[in-house]
Amino acid sequence: MIKAKNISKHYDDLKVLDQIDLHIQKKEIISIVGPSGVGKTTLLQILGTLEKADKNKDALIEINGTKVNELKKKSLAKFRNENIGFIFQFHQLLPEFTALENICIPAFINKTPTKTAEARAKELLGFLELSHRADHKPNQLSGGEQQRVAVARALVNNPGVIFADEPSGNLDSVSAEKLHNLFFKLRDEFDQTFVIVTHNEDLADMADRKLEMKDGKFI
Repeated sequence: MIKAKNISKHYDDLKVLDQIDLHIQKKEIISIVGPSGVGKTTLLQILGTLEKADKNKDALIEINGTKVNELKKKSLAKFRNENIGFIFQFHQLLPEFTALENICIPAFINKTPTKTAEARAKELLGFLELSHRADHKPNQLSGGEQQRVAVARALVNNPGVIFADEPSGNLDSVSAEKLHNLFFKLRDEFDQTFVIVTHNEDLADMADRKLEMKDGKFI
């Protein structure tokens, strides 16, 4: 599902990533752990095509057979929208829209017909036990509910891979545990691949593989 080779990243003279290699299978759940500042989020953003690695003729980022580091800006944006979902520590829901509308946004960007997008969003709300919250705005939802809406938004276009950056970092322990279990349920139901950056040891240890970073590389 994901192949990365020779991925490095510098910000001026600061080396953040040092020739990272990574191979992730379809339906695998990977956790990436390590102290703050070792490059975890930078790696996640590069793998998720939100940021570019250093230029290197030997570098490769391949997702589901597509060499994404070779795509032009417009093609890359289209690929990202159709194939990648993102979950962040802060849900980043738009406050003026309902839960249903927030979930539909990536589908609308993909020019999915309104009825089709809303049907998919309602299906996900049902799966996440949030059907009764479809017409509520974010400020009417609990933290755990907001994060589940963000998960549904990440899933609405049926992406092959989900990148999650501290997804439970802003949740209480009960909500965090529910979210962690949800990831595995989603993997089993929808064949999703998950790459999760986390400081939560419980979540990290649940993953199929736990990778630890130090000084910009895996140890």
